[in-house]
Amino acid sequence: MTTLHWLGLLLLAVIAGAVVPFQSAINANLGRGLGHPLWATLASLLVSILVLLPVILALRLPLPSLGFISKAPLWMWTGGAFGVCFISLALVLLPKLGASGFIALALSGQVLASLLLDHFGLFGLVERQLTAPRLLGVLMLIGGVALIQFSAAPTRALTAVG
Repeated sequence: MTTLHWLGLLLLAVIAGAVVPFQSAINANLGRGLGHPLWATLASLLVSILVLLPVILALRLPLPSLGFISKAPLWMWTGGAFGVCFISLALVLLPKLGASGFIALALSGQVLASLLLDHFGLFGLVERQLTAPRLLGVLMLIGGVALIQFSAAPTRALTAVG
């Protein structure tokens, strides 16, 4: 893999992370407007389908294998449930914790869970042992989360747009 390719992948990962607080803040407003966070979760997932289907059609992707669908282990179908969990919790927690607090805490949870997934090589991932430097990195991240969350008080009340 070339350095340019590697840097491109890193940039895409940063962009993937950067869209999350925007999604969460927008969906929090949508949830207030619709009367409940779960309605906003449903709306978000429906918009995802409406955006994704034309892309799939434009790329002329072949239909998935029915053989795989019938034989796939049950755990492979749980990703959507995790998505609902994240979107719904973001809708409820982001207005209370602020964007930076929520994202920092969510990132901490992602890193902790990722260390376990890597350490045990779960779901077909390559095993990457939990080492002292990796653990120190997580502890430093959690310290950073504490600084982000507890160093500033809110200065205004959050109101829905519209």
